[in-house]
This record gives sequence, C-alpha cells and structure tokens, in this order.
Amino acid sequence: MREALARERLAGKRIGFVPTMGALHGGHISLVERCRAANDVCVVSIFVNPTQFNDRRDLAAYPRTLEKDSEWLDAAGCDYLFVPSEEEMYPEPDTRVFELGTVARGMEGAFRPGHFNGVAQIVSKLFRAVEPDSACFGEKDFQQVAVVREMVRQLGLPVQIVACPILREPDGLAMSSRNVRLTAGQRRMAPLIAATLKESRTFAAGKSVREVRERVTDSLNRPPLLRVEYFEIVDGTTLLPIRQWNESAEPVGCIAVYCGEVRLIDNVKYGQEAMNEHNSNLT
Repeated sequence: MREALARERLAGKRIGFVPTMGALHGGHISLVERCRAANDVCVVSIFVNPTQFNDRRDLAAYPRTLEKDSEWLDAAGCDYLFVPSEEEMYPEPDTRVFELGTVARGMEGAFRPGHFNGVAQIVSKLFRAVEPDSACFGEKDFQQVAVVREMVRQLGLPVQIVACPILREPDGLAMSSRNVRLTAGQRRMAPLIAATLKESRTFAAGKSVREVRERVTDSLNRPPLLRVEYFEIVDGTTLLPIRQWNESAEPVGCIAVYCGEVRLIDNVKYGQEAMNEHNSNLT
C-alpha cells in the first residue's frame, strides 16, 4: 500500500481515504464519491477491527461481504482497496491507551467501554499505512468523528478529517451495516427513530432541553420492539451534555436504540442553521 501510494505522491497527487469495516451501503458510497471529488486518488480500507468491539458476539455477527463490497467500490471509482489481515494490523497486541478527553467520555464511551480506544488504535494504524491528505467519515457516527479529530490532534497527524452528512433510506432510517440484521418487523419499526428525532426539532421550540430529552426517550420506549439505551443532547464540539440551549452554539442530540437485539445509532442537530433548514423544509 505504501509503495503504491508513494508513486502517486511523487506524481503530485492528493490522496483521499475512506476507512470502513465493510458490509458497504449507500452511505459508504457517498463517502467514496465525496473523497473522489476532493482528491486525485481514492483509497478505501475494509477491516473489521476487533479492538473496538466490547461485545465479542457483536464482532462475530458483524456482516462480512468482501466480494460484493469490491464490486461496489469498483463501480464507484475507488482507486485502491486495502484489505489487511488481523495479523498484519496487530502483529502484536496494541497496548496504547489514548486519553481522548470529553469527546470520548459519555454516550458510546460510557456504554461501550474501550470502544473508542480501539477506534483510535486502528484509525491511527490505517493513517500510518495510507498517509492520506484527507479522510472521510460519516456523521451518523457523530461521536466517532470527534474522537478521530482529537486523536489526529494529539498525534499531530497531517490529515484533514472531513465529516459527511448522514445518508438515509427513503423512510428515513439512517443507513447502517447493521440494518441487514433487522427482521422484517424490526425493519418496519426502526424508521421511528429518525422520525422521532426529526419531530423533536419542531417540538424543541420554546421547550427546555430536559423536555426534549424526555419526549424523545418516552416516545421511542413505547413501541414493543424499541428500547432507548441513551439519548443525550450535547455540545457539538465538546460532546458534553447541556442543560440549557444557550450553553451551545451547536447542540446535537445523539441516540442509541435497540431494535430487537440490533443496536442502532442516529443523531439530530438543534443548532440555528439546522433548525432554519428544517423549518424551511416544512413550508
């Protein structure tokens, strides 16, 4: 990988990178398209990283569809596909412990201990292998983007982190590799997550942060197949919970919901720009 990209750099080309765990969907392809538009060379990696799974059953159940993924990436114009083995990425145990600060403490950090340390481990390894000028990440994993930015800052890596909008199914469900694990009944219920978050932006006018949190949580805990693990409204930069809307210029509501046994995450922005866009779509 390094030798191939060294030749591209000698030719003066800008390298863009999209790290993935495979089981690709339209959201991933939108990242590839964004990467291609801003760079001369597009690199995609597929590696199911064991160190970011705190539940070994979740790791075992994670879908692996390399042949289909390769076809999708070829059609999307990916220039290089990097598919390292676990032995190549972890020839010995990675004992590094990252102190990632406030962005990693709550939400996913609290409910999935060790998850973000594993993310920082593998993304830093991939960045050293590819040495990209920029890397694209989807905003569905809003907290992960903040963690990667903090890791890049701490290590002084010369990589621009590009956050790309959530891509959704026609019924609003955020695209995710985990969606294929939903039963037919669960799949019909799952769009309620996005619909409830969207409705909460209208409800938020004149309401407190606590009222919005309670509204979303109560609404999604009613259907029999759904169970909210957390819903937090946080500052979009520090990811610390806020109590009043004026504590943050960019409040973001981040949620994790179990739909049956499948854990789904999503988020919604409550900042003024996002609210203006939302209100204009209602008219």
